[in-house]
Amino acid sequence: MEKKKKPARHRFKRFLQVLGPGLITGAADDDPSGIATYSQTGAQFGYGQLWTMLFTLPLMIAVQEACARIGAVTGKGIVAVGNYSGQPSPFGLAKGEEKS
Repeated sequence: MEKKKKPARHRFKRFLQVLGPGLITGAADDDPSGIATYSQTGAQFGYGQLWTMLFTLPLMIAVQEACARIGAVTGKGIVAVGNYSGQPSPFGLAKGEEKS
């Protein structure tokens, strides 16, 4: 039995679904102005601020894990979960929504 090939449009849509928000997250800080800022900061401070990683890395890991667990349990993104109660939330404010 021969398999039917899906149209290119459906394959591309599926590719984007699998890719998910990781593409946006990965590209968020890769703009020319960000790279220039990071270069200037590195040239000015060197390794002087590396000690902050001891505090920020565990916090970043905890937030990412919490978001992943919430998404795995609810099947929704963190913004959808934040807006679930119907109350104003920082997520809605960040998206520019207003409650009336």
